[in-house]
Amino acid sequence: MNAMSLIKRTPWDTAAFGMPTWELTEYSEIALQQAVQTVGHYTVKVEPLADKRLLHEYGFYYCDTLIEPHCNATRLRTVQHAGATISKEFDTEKVLAICHGAFIHGRFHRDFNLPRASADLRYDNWLKQLIDAKQVYGLYWQGMLAGFIGYSDNNLVLHALAEEYRGKGLSKYWWSTVCSELLKNEYDNVKSSISVTNLAVVKLYASLDFSFTRSQDIYHHLVR
Repeated sequence: MNAMSLIKRTPWDTAAFGMPTWELTEYSEIALQQAVQTVGHYTVKVEPLADKRLLHEYGFYYCDTLIEPHCNATRLRTVQHAGATISKEFDTEKVLAICHGAFIHGRFHRDFNLPRASADLRYDNWLKQLIDAKQVYGLYWQGMLAGFIGYSDNNLVLHALAEEYRGKGLSKYWWSTVCSELLKNEYDNVKSSISVTNLAVVKLYASLDFSFTRSQDIYHHLVR
């Protein structure tokens, strides 16, 4: 295998952080050797029980553990409320304002080598792309915009609530409605990827009867 094929560019991250960014396509010593020879910021995803010795030897540091909740139409617990509605019609600037700074549990915010403002920009840029692709639902509470859920196919990829709507038990109404909509579009299941540190979201998915089957540890490295 060509050594360069062991690392791939991540141009969306490059745009936010203003440096070359890469992701390793496998966890192996040859991939790590290739990474440390090229300037940039690196991500590698590894199984939680994998031997991490090589990562530490090559200067990689832990940033997060991701888990993947998933559910099908038979198992999904739908919870509805007349005051909670969703729509693809929303004020883009208001949605972007909710997004900005909302992802404090994200691995890029937790990486001490990266500026927080750039981490915020990464998620802002991602949301703009989803909006352009018409892949965002606005979440409304009694007619007021309260948050958003961005998706790609059957995957909920980006979601947040405005601060004043958090911690009130409202999310289950919006999430179950969006999931139901996606399951109507010939998808067998819906899924997401979330940080284990974001306990509120973990509890949300569990309350809707999602299962959790896969986890990955995320390690970063900055080569100057």
